[in-house]
Amino acid sequence: MTPTAPAAPALDVLRRVFGYDGFRGDQERIVEHVVAGGDALVLMPTGGGKSLCYQIPALVRPGTGVVISPLIALMQDQVDALSGVGVRAAFLNSTQTPAERSEVERALLAGELDLLYLAPERLNVSGTLALLDRAQIALFAIDEAHCVSQWGHDFRPDYLQLSMLHERWSGVPRIALTATATVATRGEIVQRLDLGGARQFVASFDRPNIQYRIEPKNQALGQLVSLIRAEHPGEAGIVYCLSRASVEKTADALVAQGIEALPYHAGLSADVRRRNQARFLREDGVVMVATIAFGMGIDKPDVRFVAHLDLPKSVEGYYQETGRAGRDGLPSTAWLAYGLQDVVQQRRMIEDGEGDPAHKRRQSQHLDAMLALCETVQCRRVQLLNYFGEAAQPCGNCDTCLAPPESWDGTVPAQKLLSTVVRLQRERGQRYGAGHLIDILLGRENDRVRQFRHDELSTFGIGGELSEQEWRGVVRQLLAQGLLAVNSDGYGTLVLTYASAEVLSGARTVSLRREAPRPTRAAKRTAGAELPEADRLLFEALREWRAGVAREQGVPAYIVFGDATLRGIALTRPGSLDELATISGVGEKKLEAYGAAVLEVVGGPDLRAGQ
Repeated sequence: MTPTAPAAPALDVLRRVFGYDGFRGDQERIVEHVVAGGDALVLMPTGGGKSLCYQIPALVRPGTGVVISPLIALMQDQVDALSGVGVRAAFLNSTQTPAERSEVERALLAGELDLLYLAPERLNVSGTLALLDRAQIALFAIDEAHCVSQWGHDFRPDYLQLSMLHERWSGVPRIALTATATVATRGEIVQRLDLGGARQFVASFDRPNIQYRIEPKNQALGQLVSLIRAEHPGEAGIVYCLSRASVEKTADALVAQGIEALPYHAGLSADVRRRNQARFLREDGVVMVATIAFGMGIDKPDVRFVAHLDLPKSVEGYYQETGRAGRDGLPSTAWLAYGLQDVVQQRRMIEDGEGDPAHKRRQSQHLDAMLALCETVQCRRVQLLNYFGEAAQPCGNCDTCLAPPESWDGTVPAQKLLSTVVRLQRERGQRYGAGHLIDILLGRENDRVRQFRHDELSTFGIGGELSEQEWRGVVRQLLAQGLLAVNSDGYGTLVLTYASAEVLSGARTVSLRREAPRPTRAAKRTAGAELPEADRLLFEALREWRAGVAREQGVPAYIVFGDATLRGIALTRPGSLDELATISGVGEKKLEAYGAAVLEVVGGPDLRAGQ
């Protein structure tokens, strides 16, 4: 019998330390390239395994891997997760005492660290560069590399200095990683980080386990509560709101509905933000209601839903935020409630915001792409992936695939609405918002209509074929298509665009989207929902055991084991440590630390198959 060939060093580390049988996608090629000393730019979706692309080379190459991360608040959890699998990891940041920093520096110089995490700002601190000069460095990993893009959604000025890593340590390989970058952003990363010679690895942006759904906003808070109760009861989720006030209001409303929710925004004290983030990471079933100040680098794999109560400013931002759901590959939901006021508000924010005309044009282009995603009658996933330059087929797992909307000829309603704007603006020098325009079209004789004698307009009452909600959809879609615009007066009034004339003259037809009826009740998408009953009971028992261990150790539950690993245990019911070692996510250190306890849960008298 031919003896089994020894595993390559990288594959051996993957199996022994992290408990995975094999690499996924481009991971192996990336790891081999960096281990050999090459520079790399890695674009890989959240949950695609980017961290392993620098962690494994750092363990294989001599020296310490230095990770540049913008996430001081999460460094402790990142280090805890690595320590949990036996990796010698530490961080240097402003939260430490001088004695703690001295101990980390000593361990670095003594060669006792596999990975060291630094914030980019730390490289400006006197002595940090000199310290790294004295250490043996295996590689530099630049995480969240899109932060270097000055017009991106997460720009960090300190990232601009990171090109000096190549200048100062020219022989040390660098790997820059991000989950979100268009072709233009990718070019900016290459230029600003001096990665012209780096090999680029662009994985598929597809996250097939995430179900994308966008629906008209109609009492959004009630819609959100229905989503959580019907599909994700007792599960972790993130709810994004545009303003701090909306965050507070939404969190309070969810708590009043019996849903455990916490707020997070820049207006809260650092201590409250830290405490709320720790609870979200460490406890099961907490919903975080936040502005976009929250989320980058959150390595919580069991976030089952991400909801948006306000329209994101760009597809990049939307993709980055929704990507925080389902990092473990289990079924998850990305849900957005979107309405007319969102479009008006975003257009006005661009117009009133800072920046030169070129910057505002860029912001408008980002918003236009986001609106196109919201209004498409085609597969959401196809539209989303096309934005990042990736071709795709209809997915069968988004709202437009599951309940296809109709498109209809809205040219005549568009002409009626635009004609009303013309008559008010040109004949009377008046501008109004969507609500008053709809009142005129529906022939409502309210005080305002009578006061300004708008019942005398030729368009008064000619829009009875549509309901108020349908008219709001028409206005929203005309704004999305650039056939109507928000005036810069700060009041949200509507004005014509150059393209409006083509519609009014009949030279251009207008295709609009008619919303498909939503299912009365969506299926639960909980992590254990698809398991057979006996296995689901074991899965829940394992989660309960895991929660107790996490509380005792003061670490997030996923650091003990992720949901995907617990599902694997529940389905296979290992009867020995050797069998448990074959489950994905069970490495040597975790087998030693938790193996006996897991087998005890699996063998519990109430959980044996058939009982």
